[in-house]
Amino acid sequence: MEGGAHGADSSAFRECFSLAWRNPYVLRLAFSAGIGGLLFGYDTGVISGALLYIRDDFPSVDRKTWLQESIVSMAVAGAIAGAAVGGFANDKFGRRSSILAADLLFFVGAAAMAAAPSPSLLVVGRVLVGLGVGMASMTAPLYISESSPARIRGALVSTNGFLITGGQFLSYLINLAFTKAPGTWRWMLGIAGVPALVQFVLMVFLPESPRWLYRKGREEEAETILRRIYPAHEVDGELQDLKDSVQAEIREEGSSEKVNFVKLWKTTAVRRGLVAGVGLQVFQQFVGINTVMYYSPTIVQLAGFASNQTALLLSLITSGLNALGSVVSIYFIDRTGRKKLLIISLCGVIASLAVLSAVFHETTASSPQVGGRETAHFSAYTCPDYQSDISKKKNWDCMRCLKASSPDCGFCASAANKLHPGACLVANATVKGLCHGEDRLWYTRGCPSSYGWLALIGLALYIIFFSPGMGTAPWIVNSEIYPLRFRGICGGIAATANWVSNLIVAQSFLTLTEAIGTSLTFMIFGLISVVALIFVLICVPETKGLPIEEVENMLERRSLNFRFWERSKKPEKMKKKNTNV
Repeated sequence: MEGGAHGADSSAFRECFSLAWRNPYVLRLAFSAGIGGLLFGYDTGVISGALLYIRDDFPSVDRKTWLQESIVSMAVAGAIAGAAVGGFANDKFGRRSSILAADLLFFVGAAAMAAAPSPSLLVVGRVLVGLGVGMASMTAPLYISESSPARIRGALVSTNGFLITGGQFLSYLINLAFTKAPGTWRWMLGIAGVPALVQFVLMVFLPESPRWLYRKGREEEAETILRRIYPAHEVDGELQDLKDSVQAEIREEGSSEKVNFVKLWKTTAVRRGLVAGVGLQVFQQFVGINTVMYYSPTIVQLAGFASNQTALLLSLITSGLNALGSVVSIYFIDRTGRKKLLIISLCGVIASLAVLSAVFHETTASSPQVGGRETAHFSAYTCPDYQSDISKKKNWDCMRCLKASSPDCGFCASAANKLHPGACLVANATVKGLCHGEDRLWYTRGCPSSYGWLALIGLALYIIFFSPGMGTAPWIVNSEIYPLRFRGICGGIAATANWVSNLIVAQSFLTLTEAIGTSLTFMIFGLISVVALIFVLICVPETKGLPIEEVENMLERRSLNFRFWERSKKPEKMKKKNTNV
């Protein structure tokens, strides 16, 4: 079967980057397809900053949490459909054609968002962008995996993860660059069409996946591309493995291209691969990563930093750490292995979420009081709920003030010290201006706190641990774990599961923080991370450096149990092949 019999060792990272001068064609394929990851990352990151200014332009968005969540999550809803369609399109029309279609959808969606005159049309643009991102999210790593030598496949697929995090970092830079520009969020969202256009142009001049071509009977085209990817002495072996793989599939399934889903599930290797692949994609989202990426500036404000610009600047730090973690992944993924990285990653994520939960609990518990004298200073704008309760001698603090809803209220901090008692006032632009006019901080999302920097440290630790393992390994495992015939459809199923989980998290995070508090919300993510760690220990195989047939054989032989998967020994036939090479 394709992939040959290569081992992965500590030299894989160096070999990957030595391609820059030995065989730049492979890197050209990987980075061109990886721009799909850049689109994925940019869309994930840009909305977190743009949302701060969309709320300012559309009062209805500012007042309604569900509308904010919808603007964020409708792109995810589109991505669900895009990933589902992408699985079919990948097998039917090819990996390259699917990437080109994704670019067109993303470009049209970005243009629609930039011109949106109302929240409803903004949501339409978000859906179109989501369709493109959903297709790209599962197609890009698949294309890279099928166009890479097995020895460095993990490192090259990790470049897609690096470009995802690089796109997120770029989005925060763009957000900061346009904070003072007319139209702010329109520029932030509209400029997203540029990388889609760049990728479209690049992919027009690149070939289809050689493995897809061979599966479709276009052997000569596949051979031509493989000769540009592999050293000359390895090409014949790769072609023979592909031929054996396709002939075995035809003997088993016949020449029909129609996928039998019942038989797919009954096939032991495919079923176990789907359990591992889909499970990883679901847990990647439910450990809470996109609460950080979609709502990072909002979380920073919840931690006690009032300014939009400050929130964006501090969020840039976490985004930069995310990109750095992807570089770490490129180095270790073929050295340490997928499973070990996942385990280390989840242990760190659990610890980080525990820190965040504790910090936000203390932030809430030590919320500054609402002072009667301070509030009386702005007597014409006193929050009605506070005015009603204070006559009943009820005690109010900043957190209680922000939960007032008829109308919404904000906290104007003390001019002397933000932790001293402040004023609870009606939240509108006039009051915000009066508060700032007296050199006071104005809070509507979170309260002043002396623990804010600890929350930033917790966020940073979360990203440092998440990015190298749970950030990239699920996509790599899913690009390696399925047989060639089912790789497109199984990859589509796993990507769809990822985006469905993403939608649930994105649509519920702000509602959860309002209902049970930020501390308990992060605690829930921490408990889910513990379950994810157990799942990885039981269900996820180590695919480091293995050709696809070896992964299949391992899945066929092993059943689920409470111990590590063991890397099986290579068959004698494959050992001889290595000796001959």
